[in-house]
Amino acid sequence: MTFTISDTAYGTDSADAKNAMYNDLRPQLQGLVHGETDLIANTANFSSLVFNSMPDLNWAGFYFLKGDELVLGPFQGKPACIRIKKGRGVCGTTVVEGKSIVVPDVHAFPGHIACDVNSRSELVVPVRGPDGAIVGVFDLDSPLPNRFDQTDADGIESLVKVLEATLV
Repeated sequence: MTFTISDTAYGTDSADAKNAMYNDLRPQLQGLVHGETDLIANTANFSSLVFNSMPDLNWAGFYFLKGDELVLGPFQGKPACIRIKKGRGVCGTTVVEGKSIVVPDVHAFPGHIACDVNSRSELVVPVRGPDGAIVGVFDLDSPLPNRFDQTDADGIESLVKVLEATLV
Protein backbone atom coordinates (compact mmCIF):
# COMPACT_ATOMS: atom_id res chain seq x y z
CA MET A 1 0.00 0.00 0.00
CA THR A 2 1.20 3.49 -0.73
CA PHE A 3 0.55 6.41 1.52
CA THR A 4 0.63 10.16 1.25
CA ILE A 5 1.52 12.51 4.06
CA SER A 6 -0.39 15.77 3.83
CA ASP A 7 1.21 19.19 4.11
CA THR A 8 -2.10 20.63 5.23
CA ALA A 9 -1.95 23.36 7.87
CA TYR A 10 -4.60 22.30 10.33
CA GLY A 11 -6.67 24.57 12.52
CA THR A 12 -7.68 23.96 16.12
CA ASP A 13 -10.08 26.86 16.59
CA SER A 14 -13.26 24.76 16.42
CA ALA A 15 -14.49 21.22 16.85
CA ASP A 16 -15.17 21.07 13.10
CA ALA A 17 -11.58 22.07 12.28
CA LYS A 18 -10.23 19.49 14.73
CA ASN A 19 -12.51 16.75 13.40
CA ALA A 20 -11.38 17.55 9.85
CA MET A 21 -7.76 17.23 11.01
CA TYR A 22 -8.33 13.84 12.65
CA ASN A 23 -10.36 12.64 9.65
CA ASP A 24 -7.37 13.54 7.47
CA LEU A 25 -4.74 12.05 9.79
CA ARG A 26 -6.49 8.69 10.18
CA PRO A 27 -6.00 7.48 6.57
CA GLN A 28 -2.44 8.80 6.60
CA LEU A 29 -1.71 6.72 9.69
CA GLN A 30 -3.47 3.71 8.19
CA GLY A 31 -1.15 3.98 5.19
CA LEU A 32 1.93 4.27 7.40
CA VAL A 33 1.16 1.16 9.46
CA HIS A 34 -0.46 -0.96 6.75
CA GLY A 35 0.99 -4.46 6.82
CA GLU A 36 3.50 -3.61 9.57
CA THR A 37 3.33 -5.17 13.03
CA ASP A 38 6.60 -3.90 14.51
CA LEU A 39 5.68 -1.85 17.56
CA ILE A 40 8.74 0.41 17.45
CA ALA A 41 8.37 1.20 13.75
CA ASN A 42 4.65 1.92 14.01
CA THR A 43 4.86 4.03 17.17
CA ALA A 44 7.82 5.98 15.76
CA ASN A 45 5.85 6.85 12.62
CA PHE A 46 2.71 7.53 14.68
CA SER A 47 4.45 10.04 16.95
CA SER A 48 6.19 11.71 14.01
CA LEU A 49 2.95 12.04 12.03
CA VAL A 50 1.11 13.60 14.94
CA PHE A 51 3.97 15.87 16.05
CA ASN A 52 4.60 17.17 12.54
CA SER A 53 0.92 17.57 11.62
CA MET A 54 -0.83 18.92 14.69
CA PRO A 55 -0.31 22.56 15.59
CA ASP A 56 0.85 23.81 18.97
CA LEU A 57 2.59 20.68 20.28
CA ASN A 58 5.96 20.51 22.00
CA TRP A 59 5.97 16.74 22.63
CA ALA A 60 4.22 13.66 21.25
CA GLY A 61 5.17 10.13 22.15
CA PHE A 62 4.66 6.80 23.80
CA TYR A 63 5.35 5.21 27.15
CA PHE A 64 5.07 1.42 27.47
CA LEU A 65 4.03 -0.45 30.59
CA LYS A 66 6.78 -2.65 32.06
CA GLY A 67 5.77 -4.03 35.44
CA ASP A 68 4.59 -1.19 37.65
CA GLU A 69 6.06 1.63 35.59
CA LEU A 70 5.88 3.24 32.18
CA VAL A 71 9.09 3.32 30.14
CA LEU A 72 9.77 5.88 27.42
CA GLY A 73 9.16 4.76 23.84
CA PRO A 74 9.35 6.51 20.46
CA PHE A 75 8.62 10.22 20.63
CA GLN A 76 9.12 13.61 19.02
CA GLY A 77 10.22 16.62 21.05
CA LYS A 78 12.75 17.39 23.75
CA PRO A 79 14.30 14.59 25.81
CA ALA A 80 11.79 13.19 28.29
CA CYS A 81 11.45 11.42 31.61
CA ILE A 82 12.45 7.79 31.07
CA ARG A 83 10.39 6.01 33.76
CA ILE A 84 7.06 6.94 35.35
CA LYS A 85 5.45 4.88 38.11
CA LYS A 86 1.83 3.80 37.69
CA GLY A 87 -0.35 6.38 39.38
CA ARG A 88 2.19 9.22 39.05
CA GLY A 89 1.67 12.21 36.81
CA VAL A 90 -0.85 12.30 34.00
CA CYS A 91 0.61 9.26 32.21
CA GLY A 92 0.65 7.05 35.30
CA THR A 93 -2.83 8.21 36.30
CA THR A 94 -4.13 7.33 32.83
CA VAL A 95 -2.93 3.74 33.35
CA VAL A 96 -4.63 3.49 36.75
CA GLU A 97 -7.90 5.09 35.59
CA GLY A 98 -7.91 3.27 32.24
CA LYS A 99 -9.19 6.25 30.29
CA SER A 100 -7.96 9.31 28.44
CA ILE A 101 -7.16 12.37 30.50
CA VAL A 102 -7.30 15.96 29.23
CA VAL A 103 -5.38 18.44 31.39
CA PRO A 104 -6.09 22.09 30.50
CA ASP A 105 -3.40 23.38 32.92
CA VAL A 106 -0.65 21.00 34.00
CA HIS A 107 0.21 23.25 36.94
CA ALA A 108 -3.21 22.49 38.41
CA PHE A 109 -2.83 18.70 38.06
CA PRO A 110 -1.76 17.17 41.39
CA GLY A 111 1.54 15.35 41.00
CA HIS A 112 2.23 16.55 37.45
CA ILE A 113 5.69 15.50 36.30
CA ALA A 114 7.39 18.37 34.48
CA CYS A 115 9.70 16.83 31.89
CA ASP A 116 9.56 20.09 29.89
CA VAL A 117 8.97 23.29 31.84
CA ASN A 118 7.37 24.82 28.74
CA SER A 119 4.45 22.36 28.74
CA ARG A 120 1.19 23.93 29.85
CA SER A 121 -1.48 21.41 28.81
CA GLU A 122 -1.53 17.69 28.21
CA LEU A 123 -3.57 14.86 26.72
CA VAL A 124 -2.82 11.21 27.51
CA VAL A 125 -4.61 8.28 25.85
CA PRO A 126 -4.25 4.63 26.90
CA VAL A 127 -3.01 2.09 24.36
CA ARG A 128 -4.49 -1.41 24.68
CA GLY A 129 -3.19 -4.76 23.52
CA PRO A 130 -5.23 -7.45 21.74
CA ASP A 131 -6.60 -8.69 25.10
CA GLY A 132 -7.82 -5.19 26.05
CA ALA A 133 -5.18 -4.67 28.74
CA ILE A 134 -3.32 -1.38 28.78
CA VAL A 135 0.16 -1.78 27.28
CA GLY A 136 1.11 1.90 27.29
CA VAL A 137 -0.01 5.45 26.70
CA PHE A 138 0.26 8.09 23.99
CA ASP A 139 1.14 11.46 25.49
CA LEU A 140 0.73 14.91 23.92
CA ASP A 141 2.06 18.12 25.47
CA SER A 142 1.50 21.71 24.39
CA PRO A 143 3.08 24.99 25.43
CA LEU A 144 -0.42 26.51 25.31
CA PRO A 145 -2.89 26.24 28.18
CA ASN A 146 -6.24 24.68 27.22
CA ARG A 147 -4.83 23.29 23.96
CA PHE A 148 -6.70 19.97 24.27
CA ASP A 149 -10.38 19.16 24.75
CA GLN A 150 -12.75 16.21 24.35
CA THR A 151 -12.66 16.56 20.55
CA ASP A 152 -8.90 16.03 20.70
CA ALA A 153 -9.29 13.09 23.08
CA ASP A 154 -11.81 11.47 20.72
CA GLY A 155 -9.62 12.18 17.69
CA ILE A 156 -6.43 10.79 19.24
CA GLU A 157 -8.36 7.77 20.54
CA SER A 158 -9.45 7.09 16.94
CA LEU A 159 -5.79 7.22 15.83
CA VAL A 160 -4.72 4.95 18.69
CA LYS A 161 -7.34 2.40 17.53
CA VAL A 162 -5.55 2.29 14.15
CA LEU A 163 -2.30 1.51 15.97
CA GLU A 164 -3.94 -1.04 18.27
CA ALA A 165 -5.13 -3.00 15.23
CA THR A 166 -1.45 -3.64 14.37
CA LEU A 167 -0.60 -5.10 17.79
CA VAL A 168 -0.31 -8.86 17.74
